[in-house]
Amino acid sequence: MLRGIYTGASGMQAQQHRLDALSNNLANVDVTGYKKDTSVHKAFPEMLMRRFDDNGVHRFPFGSVDTTPIVGKIGTGVEYNESFTVFTQGTLKQTENPFDMALENEGFFSIKTNNGERYTRNGSFILGKEGYLLTKEGYQVLGENGPIQIKANNFTIDEEGNVFQNLDFANDPERLVSMEENTWDDTELVDRIKIVSFSGHGDRFIKKQGNSLWTATEESGTAKIMNGLDRPKVRQGFLEGSNVNPVSEMVNMIEVNRAYEANQKVISTQDSLLDKLINNAARF
Repeated sequence: MLRGIYTGASGMQAQQHRLDALSNNLANVDVTGYKKDTSVHKAFPEMLMRRFDDNGVHRFPFGSVDTTPIVGKIGTGVEYNESFTVFTQGTLKQTENPFDMALENEGFFSIKTNNGERYTRNGSFILGKEGYLLTKEGYQVLGENGPIQIKANNFTIDEEGNVFQNLDFANDPERLVSMEENTWDDTELVDRIKIVSFSGHGDRFIKKQGNSLWTATEESGTAKIMNGLDRPKVRQGFLEGSNVNPVSEMVNMIEVNRAYEANQKVISTQDSLLDKLINNAARF
């Protein structure tokens, strides 16, 4: 009887963790670059049930000295293992804002914070007073040579993440002459956006820190700059939406609520049976 109560209680706890993850996903459904979480559980070891005092013909495993017939296995509940982040690509939304950027496929923008380097998929940036490219929280966006600083709003970013800035010919007579001869280059390379992946087990073990930021862990390994074919394309004027499907999350929430109620009924039934057993046994 007590085993049934514990099994039902573990089921309720498992559904509570699932509900926490679903609620957090729905709360962040409109957050740029948000990646949804899912609760992962593992089962307690199953118990092997056998029948005693059996007079019939029975079979037992080869090599076993135990001739007690096997009835089957019974589960003893589940326990919370971890919250797993799903890194599927979110939908790209065009904003036509030059400070908005999105990454196709894997990878993270690198951000300089007061606590060290952090990483994000949220490419909604702004231009600071000193010309630095910043997050909405005021953290500097990093290039491969340091924080990215541009002189004005006249800049472009190609698919490789190279930041080009238009040159001001009005204050440069020499360039103005070459301009008339059509031998000028009207842009200069400022830096390349630092896009990283992780050297250990990849994105699997990086940790959420809040404000759309991630931090590396011992399991994820250190961040490394992505190059070549592995490097994602940068889309200027786009933002990546969250990968949360609100309809699916609501359906899962209904499923969780029903499973939670079912486990409640298991505990209630086990308690009622235990009460009858004790009271009836006391009469004798």
